[in-house]
Amino acid sequence: MLATLRIKNLALVSDLCLELESGLNVITGETGAGKSVIIGALSLILGQRADRGLIRSGEELCVVEAVFSLEPAGKIIPAFLEENGLEPCESHQLVIKRSFHLNGTNRQFVNGSPTTLAALSTLGQSLVDMHGPHDHQSLLSTSRQLNMLDAFGHLEVPRQLFADLLSELNHLKQGLGELAVDERTYAQQLDLLRFQAQEIQGARLQPGEEGPLQEAFQRASNASRLTELTRTAVDLLSDGENSALSAAAQLGRTLQEFQRLDPQAQELLVIHEQASQSLQELSTALSRYADRLEVDPQQLAELEERIGLIQSLKRKYGGTVDEVIAFGETAAEKLRKLEGREAEVARIRAEMARVETKLWQAGQELSGQRRKVAPKLAKEISKQLNELGFRQSQFAVTLQTQTPGKEVQSAFRGQGLDELEFLFAPNPGEPQHPLRQIASSGEMARVMLAIKTVLAARDDVPVLVFDEVDANVGGETAQVVGLKMSQIAKDRQVLCITHLAPVAASARAHYVVSKCVKNGRTWSAIDRLDRPARVTELARMLGGQSNAARQHAEALLQE
Repeated sequence: MLATLRIKNLALVSDLCLELESGLNVITGETGAGKSVIIGALSLILGQRADRGLIRSGEELCVVEAVFSLEPAGKIIPAFLEENGLEPCESHQLVIKRSFHLNGTNRQFVNGSPTTLAALSTLGQSLVDMHGPHDHQSLLSTSRQLNMLDAFGHLEVPRQLFADLLSELNHLKQGLGELAVDERTYAQQLDLLRFQAQEIQGARLQPGEEGPLQEAFQRASNASRLTELTRTAVDLLSDGENSALSAAAQLGRTLQEFQRLDPQAQELLVIHEQASQSLQELSTALSRYADRLEVDPQQLAELEERIGLIQSLKRKYGGTVDEVIAFGETAAEKLRKLEGREAEVARIRAEMARVETKLWQAGQELSGQRRKVAPKLAKEISKQLNELGFRQSQFAVTLQTQTPGKEVQSAFRGQGLDELEFLFAPNPGEPQHPLRQIASSGEMARVMLAIKTVLAARDDVPVLVFDEVDANVGGETAQVVGLKMSQIAKDRQVLCITHLAPVAASARAHYVVSKCVKNGRTWSAIDRLDRPARVTELARMLGGQSNAARQHAEALLQE
């Protein structure tokens, strides 16, 4: 649900914070008070392009922010956030912020992460459905209408089966396309892959060999200097007249004299013996090290050649030896497929034929179930329209289905073989037209209300917004509109801007928009009404503050 909507510097609003309830929320007020600003702010949150002309006069920046409380079990929004690299929700709250500047700068954030307007628009379709004279009307999309039919008929399983088969077919087509090249290109690809695979295989690379190889090369290339240093160290340690071992021997004789004069000096002799042994071990280690430094010039050349080969392969095929090996394995696999192209093409075509047959079967079965469900959906919606004042209207659900022999079009996006259209004729004697061609916003809003009433338990959009549902409505129909709103609001949050007192009286929360003039500036404000204030506002909507109007308002609230 939409928990909070904050608007700053939008049209007549300076700074407004609207905290909404679950269930049915209504907004009323005098014409021109600024009710449309609420819809405008929501449209911005849902990805509509910003118009700098909407920024409040005298200000440079407009900011709109919304906080949605999501169901803990919901998966669609978290998955969308993860796929688009956006921060996850904290405490199941989704925060969307839009800002736009007079200089044309526009920014949008989801949970603090910057995002694109296209991503925000896609996200908005899963959050709010707007119905009225506005752009965010997802139910007018034929694709959305098909979703509604499937939801009404519980056809998710056969529809998913079709989508999976279509995905499998498209994958096979992609593989076939990779093999479907002309002979010249085919020969070039073979030569290239054969060269790449043979070059990498011929190198006989081993994972992790580069590090030890570099160390061996560095040691071999510096052998002469290392030999010189080793000889110097050996001279200092053991070979020279003043070597460390000679000095140690002389020191030992001195310490033995110590011991002869003082038996407690034995400890010093032990330490000396350990030190002398360490010096001797060092001398032996230096000699062994010197033996290893004797590098054959041919060996040095081989090391240099091996390192050069590895560097060359890395420049061509990857930044590391492991990546070069992986590239070689991939090239060898592609080469194997290309060399057996005719057999692979035959295999893929046979598999495609098998999958396409199953796809048509699944699609026709899904279409058959839809044709059974469509009249039932049309009947239910017609019943609701009749109660909403369209006494002699006609509503139909039409399906056009592809037939076998035509290529399956991926444009259906896994929805099946059908194209669907909702048709509506509000007045007797008129032909039915697609729902999207209805000109009257009042008619459109009531049709949407009828559809939503039928689908209330099945649709997954959590917030519904209705504007101008009371156009050309009065009397008993107005009470029915309020009843429908309340019925839908049992399963989701509904926000309704209305001029009808029976609709407003049905709400759980009632807000009134007002405007005033202060210091020569016009300001819009919105307030939640308590029970006495609701009576006063409903009486105004009924025509005044007479006793009869107030009694009528009280009666509406009691009902």
